[in-house]
Amino acid sequence: MKIGLIQMPVTRDKEKNLSYAVQSIYECTQQGAELVILPEMFMCPYSNKDFPVYAEQAEEQTWKTLSDAAKNNGIFLIGGSMPETDGNQIFNTSFVFNPNGNEIARHRKIHLFDIDVKGGQSFKESDVFSAGDSITMFEAFGIKIGLCLCFDMRFPELSSIMALNGSQMIVVPAAFNMTTGPAHWELLFRQRAVDNQLYTIGVAPARDENGPYISYGNSIVVSPWGDVVYRADEKPTTAVIDIDLEMNISIRNQLPLLSARRTDLYKVEEI
Repeated sequence: MKIGLIQMPVTRDKEKNLSYAVQSIYECTQQGAELVILPEMFMCPYSNKDFPVYAEQAEEQTWKTLSDAAKNNGIFLIGGSMPETDGNQIFNTSFVFNPNGNEIARHRKIHLFDIDVKGGQSFKESDVFSAGDSITMFEAFGIKIGLCLCFDMRFPELSSIMALNGSQMIVVPAAFNMTTGPAHWELLFRQRAVDNQLYTIGVAPARDENGPYISYGNSIVVSPWGDVVYRADEKPTTAVIDIDLEMNISIRNQLPLLSARRTDLYKVEEI
């Protein structure tokens, strides 16, 4: 499967962001991409004060733009994420579309980014967002794909459940910052890949030193052996990477981690 990664600049101009995304999706498909991935918050600044301003319901402008892009290019599309309104709540939501432009999955970020790192980043998504309550997987070309957003990737149980339910890769639209990115970005994607013996893919916005939130960038693809197959720098870029899913089977046969699990012992209890 050929995967298109779009590490794009994000401005305060929603129309410009959507136009950039659509053009980049087209460029990826011209290089043979069958599944294209946008970054977290690709259509608005990553800022609590901006999320309610840019928020939309499903089937409004951004949703329609993504649906049309998937259909017009005949691809599966993971639409990064956007602030989605539903009643009086706002979610950090990733929509997934098939080559007919139909929505086939919707992931609402389940672990909200509430951190306060001494001498580094402080942010509290829960001031604006409500947390999702479901694990998200979908199928493309008969292959199961796990989907989560940024901070979700820090929780190993989530990736394990996806792998045990048949996911062959885990895709993560994300926006690590200049505190957490250098420390943990590659480490997390390599570790989740090794633990679950599948591909992990992270797609981030390009870095804007003058923005309200400075993205680390470094969009990444890691193999089930833990090798970094592709890694961007901080600048805007598109890349199309060929993923060999047979490698999952090969690695699992050589190191039977999933089948060797001792579920009879994995219990939280007093020791």
